[in-house]
Amino acid sequence: MANSLIEELPKIIKRGRREANKLLEGLSDENRLTLQTNELVLPSKDVSGFFKEEVKEINENQWINKLIYGDNLLTMQALLAGDEITPSMRGKIDLIYIDPPYDSKADYRTEIVLPSQNIEQRPTVIEQFAYKDTWKNGTVSYLEMMVPRLILMRELLSESGSIFVHIDWHVGHYLKIILDDIFGKNNFNNEIIWHYGGPSPVKSTFPKKHDTILFYSKNIKNAYFEPQYSEIKEYLYERAREDADGRKWVDQNVGKITEEKFNELKSKGYIFKTKTGKYRRKQYLDEMKGDMMDNVWEIPIINSQAQERLNFQTQKPEALIEKIVGASCPPGGVVADFFMGSGTTGAVAEKMGRKWVMADLGKPATMITRKRLIDQEAKPFLYQSIGDYQKEQFEQSEFKTIRDLSHVVMSLFGALPFNDNESRTNLGYLKKDKTLVLVDSPSKLTGYTTLIKAQKLRNTYQGGWDKVVVLGWNFVQNIGQIISDLNDKRLNVLVIPPDLLEQLKTKSKAKKLIQTGNLRFSSLQYLTVKEPVVEMYNDELETLTVELDNYVLLSPEALPLDDKNKKKLSEIIANDPLALIEYWSIDPNYDGLVFRSKWQDYRENTSNDNDEYRVINKAKINVPKVNGKRTICVKAVDVFGFESATTFEIKG
Repeated sequence: MANSLIEELPKIIKRGRREANKLLEGLSDENRLTLQTNELVLPSKDVSGFFKEEVKEINENQWINKLIYGDNLLTMQALLAGDEITPSMRGKIDLIYIDPPYDSKADYRTEIVLPSQNIEQRPTVIEQFAYKDTWKNGTVSYLEMMVPRLILMRELLSESGSIFVHIDWHVGHYLKIILDDIFGKNNFNNEIIWHYGGPSPVKSTFPKKHDTILFYSKNIKNAYFEPQYSEIKEYLYERAREDADGRKWVDQNVGKITEEKFNELKSKGYIFKTKTGKYRRKQYLDEMKGDMMDNVWEIPIINSQAQERLNFQTQKPEALIEKIVGASCPPGGVVADFFMGSGTTGAVAEKMGRKWVMADLGKPATMITRKRLIDQEAKPFLYQSIGDYQKEQFEQSEFKTIRDLSHVVMSLFGALPFNDNESRTNLGYLKKDKTLVLVDSPSKLTGYTTLIKAQKLRNTYQGGWDKVVVLGWNFVQNIGQIISDLNDKRLNVLVIPPDLLEQLKTKSKAKKLIQTGNLRFSSLQYLTVKEPVVEMYNDELETLTVELDNYVLLSPEALPLDDKNKKKLSEIIANDPLALIEYWSIDPNYDGLVFRSKWQDYRENTSNDNDEYRVINKAKINVPKVNGKRTICVKAVDVFGFESATTFEIKG
């Protein structure tokens, strides 16, 4: 008979502490995890196809908010380790709010609305395995996922910092015990009840109409806290009187005050005399804070017509997050959310003058949040990601060397490895058509250098080969352009399925997969852009015209779609490929290191046209003149979250 959860809890906490300590001990390693910067987003959405002013560069020595795509455990590990852009954030975060998934039966599929038809997408491969691992053994797996993450969150909190953990009835009682152990029972502040009300068809029991938010401080004696107030009651507005200028007030007793204070209030118009000759005081409603809030919060859920509604499954109302940020993060402080969802925490922190860090494993969450921040004209922020999932998966697998892994990949591709030359452990060949096969490392980004090496090996290795195939795990963003520029019909570049290392976690699984032989290696996706045009605008500015040409998407077989949706996608790829672009952006002065998105358009931006399901294909931007050549980089992200980039050099 399996142990009860109560018996398992000490073991869960012990295993979680062991995992967290291992991660913390590795922070100083030379090969520690770091965040890679995909782009520096300077929010400037296209309004009419002609952006009339230059976005000012930010001071790179100042704080830059962070939007991070990736597993939050790896994200926190990278934040704790620090890098050349951001020093370690250990003890630097003032407030953490998290709303982790808490229903194992949740449906994480997303619907992508396209001009001609809708496509339903399952979570990405990485997301699927994360969700599967979170719930594979029910609540035990969920709690095992949470323990090391909560330990790292405590390390990130400042000495005056606090954490708010948003949960419901599924696991709240177990998580409370774990939080007591990690943060200390004496550092527990409140169990906040968020009561959201609303109708319910349930008649067999009392309807479930609240969530629980567990509020802990790192050190309750030092914790920052500012009381919060509810909205002014409606009945006060109903009984309020008005001044001639329309300002509303209710009357109150003057109270016990000094004569000096009385005269001061009277001179400012706060004191009035009643018909019976008594003095009363005006309490203006716009100066009232409302009632001080207790630990039961009556805040409605987002209604279907609300402006802030993004149709994201787990979206929480801004009013709820505003109370949390206002209570426990000082002005100018740092707020973090490691289960970002639709980005409400960052959106609220931005409006309230706080700095923010957000992370999520879901591509849809990342894209929705990016658009949301641009729509509200947020300050510039970094869009970052974890350097290498495959590298992490490889290190957790049973494969001891890259050689072993390369040989398995070759077998799955149908190639034979060369065993007579240990220096060429990642090379193989296809017997039937004299093709050389090169398997790149899971810890590398396949790019120009690898492809040039493959060409040389094809021409020279063992007397030469007719063709060469490169199988890669991760690719540089402009890989499509590199392949196009090489224009080599005897070079083929294919994508190793992103879930392969998960499937190969044990050698027995690898053996079974090789026996079945049911594996597809996909072609790459890439963007093509017409040659940009630069024209003189005035003595200081030039007009840059950029027009999209085509978008080539990797095979539908490589995407998390069922057969019906694969067929739909194939039709769109054939007839309207640019409809798959979620957003595209331009860096008119690309330095080759950090992409700065100084102009962007995205689906649902109707400021420049009336089509909410398409981006515009052509943009004109005014940019300062440059001496010498100008390097232009154009980046596109499709509706599935795949990124492509292409660069051009324009002579001055």
